[in-house]
Amino acid sequence: MPLSNRCKSWYEPEALAFCTAKCASWLLPRRVGGEGVYTRFNSGRTGSGIMAFHLSLRAITLGTLLTLLPVAPVIAAGGGGGGGGMAGPSQSAPQYDPAAEYQKGIAAYQAQNFKGAVTAFRHVIEVAAAHAPAQYLLGSSYLQMGDFKKAKRPLEMAVRYDAAMIEAHRDLGIVQAKLGDAAKATEQRDALGARKTQCAATCPDAATLDAAIAAVEAAMAGTPRAFAPSRTIEPLASIDALYVSAVSKINEHHYDEAIAELESSMWAAGPHPDVLTYLGFANRKLQRYDTARGWYAMALAVAPNHRGALEYSGELKLELGDIAGAKAHLARLDSLCGFGCQQADELRRWIRESDKSAS
Repeated sequence: MPLSNRCKSWYEPEALAFCTAKCASWLLPRRVGGEGVYTRFNSGRTGSGIMAFHLSLRAITLGTLLTLLPVAPVIAAGGGGGGGGMAGPSQSAPQYDPAAEYQKGIAAYQAQNFKGAVTAFRHVIEVAAAHAPAQYLLGSSYLQMGDFKKAKRPLEMAVRYDAAMIEAHRDLGIVQAKLGDAAKATEQRDALGARKTQCAATCPDAATLDAAIAAVEAAMAGTPRAFAPSRTIEPLASIDALYVSAVSKINEHHYDEAIAELESSMWAAGPHPDVLTYLGFANRKLQRYDTARGWYAMALAVAPNHRGALEYSGELKLELGDIAGAKAHLARLDSLCGFGCQQADELRRWIRESDKSAS
């Protein structure tokens, strides 16, 4: 994996010299309160083959990292891997960097280059199929091009992975109406209507829901229109404060609030492995194990060598009684960390404690 991609997350230490030159600061893992998440530090400098770190607290923003990094494909054979279930992580990286492809898709979409947006968002969902914003934007791009048949599937996936996404229900209803499936279009309109009933006239989404219902009804009456997302996709730098706030909330054990902020940040950040790993961690702490497993799987599909995801997913496996799976993650970490690393040490400690409890 090129150093430019390692710079984005907790990757191999030899990337430090590159990131010191190219980025304002560097993500270095450090435990907060034992089993907490990682914090950020300003980087030090390298010695003769051995990393010598001068650590001082200094936050680096996710948006800054992504905008500073060059867009380059990950050079590796094979597909993304790291799918669902309890299987071990794939050791092959995806052909494309999904986070970088997402940014390409956003730029193309906003420039109304919907063909280019389709290409980029397809690259994203090839690796991160459960990323609801990418699925929606792919479907919306097809919709803007007037290709209702191709828009249907990604819009269905957007609704599946984020049932609360108003614009996905709206656009799927429009597509179903255009394709002549009045029953399916009615289903989406009724879903929006039920949501409106629940939130009443004073909720923040009331006007958006009214407009969405009217749009589906117009399509059913034979006057369909294509719509952009109801929400504004903010510039990448704008999510910095949100991301830092979410990580702080995780360290303070305010997991539901952190999850809401991290999910919101995905519209700008795309399937960034740090965001996905934090989502897995926060859901795991709330004992939403299936949800956590899905986020970890996506993080490892995007970045198979992501040490934080490997460690935390291994800890989840232990919590679910999959000792063999946890040991497989540890073996992977040991292969990545030639001279040892905190993630491997921590997962090894978890396995050792688990073995003691079982004996």
